[in-house]
Amino acid sequence: MLNIRPIFPQSRQQLRRFNFRLVARLLGVLLLIQAATMVVAIAVSVYFGDGSQYGLILSGLVIFMLGVFLRNFVGANCSNELHEKESFWITTIIWIVVPLMGALPYLFTSSVSSFTDAAFESFSGFTTTGSSVLVRLDSLPQGLLVWRSSSQWVGGLGFILLVVALLRRLNEGSARLYEAEFSGTLQRRLHPHMKRNVLLMWTVYSGLTLALFLLLYADGNGFVDSFCTALSTLSTGGFMTHADGLAGFSSFSQWVVTCFMFLSGVNLALLFYLFTFRWRGLRGDEEFPRYLSLFLLASLFCTVAFSLAEGHFSFQNLRFSLFHVASTLSTCGFYTTPPDVWPTMVSVITFLLIFIGASAGSTGGGLKIKRLMIISRHVHNYFVRMIHPRAVISLKINGKVVAPDYVSKVFSYLFLYLFLVVIGAFVLTLCGSDIPNAFCMAAANLGNLGPSPVINNLGASLDYVGLLPVAKWTMMVLMLAGRLEIFALAAVFLPAYWKRR
Repeated sequence: MLNIRPIFPQSRQQLRRFNFRLVARLLGVLLLIQAATMVVAIAVSVYFGDGSQYGLILSGLVIFMLGVFLRNFVGANCSNELHEKESFWITTIIWIVVPLMGALPYLFTSSVSSFTDAAFESFSGFTTTGSSVLVRLDSLPQGLLVWRSSSQWVGGLGFILLVVALLRRLNEGSARLYEAEFSGTLQRRLHPHMKRNVLLMWTVYSGLTLALFLLLYADGNGFVDSFCTALSTLSTGGFMTHADGLAGFSSFSQWVVTCFMFLSGVNLALLFYLFTFRWRGLRGDEEFPRYLSLFLLASLFCTVAFSLAEGHFSFQNLRFSLFHVASTLSTCGFYTTPPDVWPTMVSVITFLLIFIGASAGSTGGGLKIKRLMIISRHVHNYFVRMIHPRAVISLKINGKVVAPDYVSKVFSYLFLYLFLVVIGAFVLTLCGSDIPNAFCMAAANLGNLGPSPVINNLGASLDYVGLLPVAKWTMMVLMLAGRLEIFALAAVFLPAYWKRR
């Protein structure tokens, strides 16, 4: 018989052990950072005179005052001692409160009519999903477009990495927060010192963003289009500035975005070693060759499928296939004008890529290629042991043995991932969606992919404005679970988690 107990602490002593003041202080710091990120959006709004500056300023003031209250009053004189409980709580609370506060600009600028829609747009932005309830992008204020993309860029590497980079007194707590943010996968560090490691990650991330912005701006795209597209690409967010996606961009710009979408799905550590000419760091990595092979193979199959459907090969189909596969595999979710005929084979390939996702250590979502490598090798070793029962076989990735506990964690993650897709699809079907669309939307939002074309009748016109509120909140839970790698979100709801000291 199961011994079910309340999930809340049972004594005042347990409550005292929980460092609520530190949680409040760190949340306050993040809200202050969030308010600061609105400065660029406000400046753009004032420059273009689009009228959204008043709503943005009011939102920034509300967020700023709440941040000051939490940091300087509730979190005053807090202890910097951070235990595992606080790390998961901080991660979960921050990823709920910050997007909820990020919904204010959509409300105060009257861009949406309900808090549910505002929260949906905000959660989609900060989790870098890219699903949207805003269907008239071309008529939105320029300042709000910048805010949407800024929220994705900040959420791309994660709020916790901002905290680790800015706070000096966490010490061991920095590692705990880092592990809670990336609870679902092993991360390759650039530097043994945690703060230095995080600063290097932000340097690579910011440098690539700046490079893409300059290339797009030099090609004749406007400041807002170039700026927003660069932020949304490197974060693999997918928010766009026009209803037709990137169809209005030149061929050169689309090729550039394709390259950067591909890079966004690569482990940041590898990009750091590549751009700093530290070739030794690239040796022995087994994930990138598989990521590259999968990208090229899927692009080839899509090009062949489009060519067979139209009866001839065209360079446009090749360009679209590379763009579409890079967008889906990296979970960026950008779209452009698709070919007239959308073969079933392309839809099947796309659906599979949604589950696979990008590389571990990137800003992309999905199951991640490294996890699939671990699962496939574990299955292979199992069959080998069936034939040779006495064989001693260790599972290795990048030349290093993977601990059995971590292999179990990967299989647990796979089960929870598929379980959430099924539950999400079930709720969507109850809300009126047909089964294929329900599964596609659930998988896309859990994988933080968003609006990329999935099956024939979805395509570039896909939006979520017509969903019932229950369905939208379900999608928000899936976005959050996918961004937090499931475990950090699930931990705070487990009774055993609260019993730990």
